[in-house]
Amino acid sequence: MDKLPLKIAGEITLSESPGTSLKKWREIFGVTQTELADHLGVTSSTISDYESNRRESPGTGIIQRFVKAIIEIDKQKGGWTVKRLSRDDDVEEPYELLSLTGSMSSKEFVEDIIDGEVVVGEEKLDKSKIYGCTLIDSLRAIVELPCDRFINIYGSTTERALIFQNVSMGRSPLVAVRVTELKPSLIVLHNVSEVDKVGKKIAKAEGVPLVKTILPMSKIKERISEFSPEDIQ
Repeated sequence: MDKLPLKIAGEITLSESPGTSLKKWREIFGVTQTELADHLGVTSSTISDYESNRRESPGTGIIQRFVKAIIEIDKQKGGWTVKRLSRDDDVEEPYELLSLTGSMSSKEFVEDIIDGEVVVGEEKLDKSKIYGCTLIDSLRAIVELPCDRFINIYGSTTERALIFQNVSMGRSPLVAVRVTELKPSLIVLHNVSEVDKVGKKIAKAEGVPLVKTILPMSKIKERISEFSPEDIQ
């Protein structure tokens, strides 16, 4: 468990926009500004000032207090986020987690990051946020990931895009998402020419937008690494 606070604190400290990173982690943990302010004994406006970079960049002491606070608040609520983040990073998994420095809408992710074509749920794209994406080797995931570890593809938050590679028509990934309790903001099928009809029905039933793209994975990774919240303001 000691690795988790170090990971969060390290990301905030090294970020070019510490306030944006503070906000991202607060929202990932589902903690409101008011909850955090009450826990730290400060005002909500103080939290808002840090997150909007109106105050001087927080020092290591403030960052440590922040990280400790969101973890303690999460534990008081059952520790669900902490449990999701507590995975063994040394294990080679059939997926890769990529994070954004801030957030963007699913629509912006589809248009600006993956050059995607919407198959199901276009009307829902503006209503959800994405903080990152997971690149999933579908064939390996089916063989190697037991049900109790499938949750790990969500990383720190379900507000992300799941990009499935090595798929034929996309039915298996949609079935896998349907049988789990957690749902992503967006499902992307990579290099699929025709999407399975059953897969489309599942996406519609689950209320998750389904998109396909042929953009090379190397280009998708490049765009994610270059993304800045200022790009969409």
